[in-house]
Amino acid sequence: MKSISVKEILSTKPEGQEVSINGWVKTFRSNRFIALNDGSTIKNIQCVVDFEAFDEQLLKQINTGAAVKITGLLVESQGRGQSEEIQVKEIFVYGTSDPETYPIQPKKHSMEFLREQAHLRIRTNTFSAIMRVRSALSFAIHQYFQQNGFNYFHAPIVTGSDAEGAGETFRVTTLDAKTPPLNEDGTIDYKEDFFGKETNLTVSGQLEAEAYAMALGKVYTFGPTFRAENSNTTRHLAEFWMVEPEVAFNDLDDNMDLAEDFIKKVIHYVLENCLDDLEFLEKRLLDEEKSKPQTERSEMALIEKLKFVSENTFKRVSYTEAIQILRNCKPNKKKKFKFLIDEWGADLQSEHERFLVEKHFKCPVILFDYPAKIKAFYMRLNEDGKTVRAMDILFPGIGEIVGGSQREERLDILKEKMKALDISEEELWWYLDLRKFGSAKHSGFGLGFERLVLFTTGMSNIRDVIPFPRTPQNAEF
Repeated sequence: MKSISVKEILSTKPEGQEVSINGWVKTFRSNRFIALNDGSTIKNIQCVVDFEAFDEQLLKQINTGAAVKITGLLVESQGRGQSEEIQVKEIFVYGTSDPETYPIQPKKHSMEFLREQAHLRIRTNTFSAIMRVRSALSFAIHQYFQQNGFNYFHAPIVTGSDAEGAGETFRVTTLDAKTPPLNEDGTIDYKEDFFGKETNLTVSGQLEAEAYAMALGKVYTFGPTFRAENSNTTRHLAEFWMVEPEVAFNDLDDNMDLAEDFIKKVIHYVLENCLDDLEFLEKRLLDEEKSKPQTERSEMALIEKLKFVSENTFKRVSYTEAIQILRNCKPNKKKKFKFLIDEWGADLQSEHERFLVEKHFKCPVILFDYPAKIKAFYMRLNEDGKTVRAMDILFPGIGEIVGGSQREERLDILKEKMKALDISEEELWWYLDLRKFGSAKHSGFGLGFERLVLFTTGMSNIRDVIPFPRTPQNAEF
C-alpha cells in the first residue's frame, strides 16, 4: 500500500479505511499510543496499538526518534485532543533509536543546546515549524517575482568585487597558504592564483544584477552571500541568503512601492498557508515572554503583528526628519541610547531604528534620502550634493530588513564618487560600461532573507532560522 503524509491523513474523513504512513516516533505512551510525525505538519497522528497483538521485542524497538511504517484503520478518535487516529494493524521499524543517547527527548531544550545538535534539532516542533515557514517564504518570493514579470538571475558566488565596499570578504584562493608566490615588494602575487587575480565570496549580487536589468528590464537574485564580519550577535551570520531585485527605469519612489508590496504579499502568503505553524510559534513566543518584564514584551501577538504589517501602509520618512525626531526624543535627551544622536549625518543604529518603528510611529517605516557619506558609492546623488537616493525599511523587533536605492546612472558623477572613495575604475570597468552604453535610471534593493524569517516566526536569534548557521568560530556540520 502506498504511504500518505500525516497532513493528508488529518484532512481525510475517518471512515475505517486502511492507510499506511511513514514517520518518526515522537512519543510512545503506555505501550499503546504512538504519536507519529513525518514533517509534513506540526501536528502528530495518534496510532493506537493493541499490545497483545504485537511481539514484545518489536514494541521495545519503538522509542522516541525511531523511524517506522504503520499500517492500520483510520477511525474517529475516542480520546481528547485529536479527531482521528489509526488503529494499528502492522508496524515495520526502519531504524531504532537508543533512548539513552538520543538527544532530542520529548522535553523542553534550550536554544543553545539545540544549536549544538543542528543536525537533529529539525525534529523538534519549534524547528520543524520554522523551516516549513522558511520554505513557504522562499516559494512566495519566487512566486511574487515570477507573477510580476521578473527574470530569475543567478549571480556569481565567486567575484573580484566587494559591492558593499566594507572589505569584510572571504578570500577564495588555491595558493599555498605557507609559501604563496610573492611580488618583488613582498605582496602576494595573485596572478599565479586560479583566477589570475584576487577573488572572494560574494557579499551581494547587486552589481551583476544591474547588468542584467539593463537588458532584461526586471531581474531578481535569491542566493547565498557571505560576510566576514566578526559579529557574534543575534542578528548576524557569516553565510546568509539575500533577495535582490533590480529594475530598469525605476526611480526611488518606484523602488519603495515595489519593496512594500513585495513584503506584504509574501507575509500574506505565509499567513494563508502556514497558520498551524504560526499558531504554534505564537504560543511558544507568548510562553517565552511570560518570564520577561512587562516593558520588554511584544505589544502584539505574532499573527496579529504579521497581519498588521501585511494590511497597513508603511510610513515614509526622510532621514533628516528621522534625525530631528531622534535628537528630540526622551531616550536621547536622557542619554538612554547607547549611541547618542547629536547631529545630522549620524549612522543610525538598531536602537534608533527600533525606536522609530516601535515607539514613535508604531508601524513599519521606510527611511529615505540618507547622507552620501554613510552610504555606498553606487547610490544616486541628490541635487543637494550631500544626500543620496537610498532607502531602508525598518521593522519592529528587527530594525533594518531591506536596504536599497536608486542607482547612480550618470557616468561622470559615478566616476567622481569612485575616485573620492579610492575605488578602482580598472576593477569595475564593466560596471562603468553600463553607464556608457544605453544608461538609464534604475533601482533595486536587498532583503536579508533570514531577517524576514526571523520576523515572521517571532524568533529572537538569527542562528535559529537557518538550517546550519555559520558564525565566527562556528562552521560545524
